[in-house]
Amino acid sequence: MTEATLVEAPARTQKSGAAIQLRKITKQFGDATVVCGVDLDIQAGEFLSLLGPSGCGKTTLLRMIAGFEEPDGGDILLDGSSIVGLAPNKRPVNTVFQSYALFPHMTVAENVAYGLRQQRTPKAEIGRRVGDALRLARMETFADRNPKSLSGGQQQRVALARALVNQPKVLLLDEPMSALDRKLREEMQVELKLIQLKLGITFVFVTHDQEEALSMSDRVVVMRDGAIQQLGTPAEIYKSPANSFVAGFIGKQNFLNCMVSGPDTLTGPEYTIRPDRTAMDGHRSGEPVVAVVRAESISVGPVSGETPINAVDGTLANISFLGETVQYVVTTESGLELLSRMPAGSAQRLDLHSAVRCSWDGDPVHVFAADPSVVAPSSGMR
Repeated sequence: MTEATLVEAPARTQKSGAAIQLRKITKQFGDATVVCGVDLDIQAGEFLSLLGPSGCGKTTLLRMIAGFEEPDGGDILLDGSSIVGLAPNKRPVNTVFQSYALFPHMTVAENVAYGLRQQRTPKAEIGRRVGDALRLARMETFADRNPKSLSGGQQQRVALARALVNQPKVLLLDEPMSALDRKLREEMQVELKLIQLKLGITFVFVTHDQEEALSMSDRVVVMRDGAIQQLGTPAEIYKSPANSFVAGFIGKQNFLNCMVSGPDTLTGPEYTIRPDRTAMDGHRSGEPVVAVVRAESISVGPVSGETPINAVDGTLANISFLGETVQYVVTTESGLELLSRMPAGSAQRLDLHSAVRCSWDGDPVHVFAADPSVVAPSSGMR
């Protein structure tokens, strides 16, 4: 993920979605607390993603909004009115599941029409709304097909059309693209965002995939252990992580253990780092900290002279060509492993196992208090 992908979404032409307020929501399963006093305001008509690792509480939060689970404490408001205790089919909310949950004995059109028929919607209106939903999902030519004959991406479009045909104020999406291959997933990300912009309804999207969340969302909620770690725009989450967990979960990065040795200086076993002074705010001399440097901020080149500030020398352990970028893995004498991603056009020709220098500017360095519960990311070489 690069900054180039963090673009502002075009303005909506309308907002027909609902605002959602979560007030001190808690949920337990047995002795385990899976959602811990969550407060969150979801704006009407926005695309908000709940992002985090497995077990962080994001799907449970989504299921409570849908009505499939009830909170043990707190309140859920939709446009100012509590919906706690309201049956799922009484809420102006629809859900797209990971499994798609299509009826195999029905045609595509019959699947999409199912909810409308249950509501005894007039036949002419059913035909019109099903046609509109299938056109929106680009599945109008498959109306008479059986779901079994469709690809995974096509089945997902049918599930999306079925969810939208009821004209919900809120659409909840629980990792709906996890079963798709990478190329199709990227195509669907674009289409899903365009549909949301066109309809103006509120989308709440659950994912563990940071690229999905950053590429589609107006705002992202990063969760861990049932609690919100940070809420912000994709650019805010990426450029200004709130803590070491968020920094480690978003993008490719390096964790450098240091000690604060001066008002603007960090010292590690093989390096001295001088971050931007604002990154040092709140940290005192002698405090153990972690400096986070993103992979795209590190340049790799040959060793020359003494090791300067904001640099460390090591051995080039691996080179991977990734198309637009080249990825380097560098190991140091102490066993530190550094990851660098450089534009292919500016990457130097370097020999595997040669001595190299990793260097970076002080400005993009983030400094956080050392947190033993946050495991430093690995390049996968070990």
